[in-house]
Amino acid sequence: MPSTPRLAAILAADVAGYSRLMGADEEGTLERLKALRRQLIDPKIKEHRGRIVKTTGDGVLAEFPSVVDAVRCAAEVQRDMLDREVIKASSLSPGGSAVREGPKVCRLPAGGGSLERTRL
Repeated sequence: MPSTPRLAAILAADVAGYSRLMGADEEGTLERLKALRRQLIDPKIKEHRGRIVKTTGDGVLAEFPSVVDAVRCAAEVQRDMLDREVIKASSLSPGGSAVREGPKVCRLPAGGGSLERTRL
């Protein structure tokens, strides 16, 4: 039976200022990023029914069954980072964040292949 394409929400997140942070303290930055992924980001993705598709240095690409799940995950990660004082509210520009992220809706082709961005 042939597979049919399906829609998914894709959350792409990376650390704002990662190159600067690595230049200032490579070892410390890597340790803090690993801890942040292990203690906060990965569990939040799982809690919101997501799965990590790919990781790159400071980035995470995660798939969610709905846009609502992806947005809630992104909002909770940002809020928890402020609560844990991983980032300071005063260090954020208006509308900015320490972790850049944004859910997108994509069509996942049947049988694999590249993601296709879909307009809602």
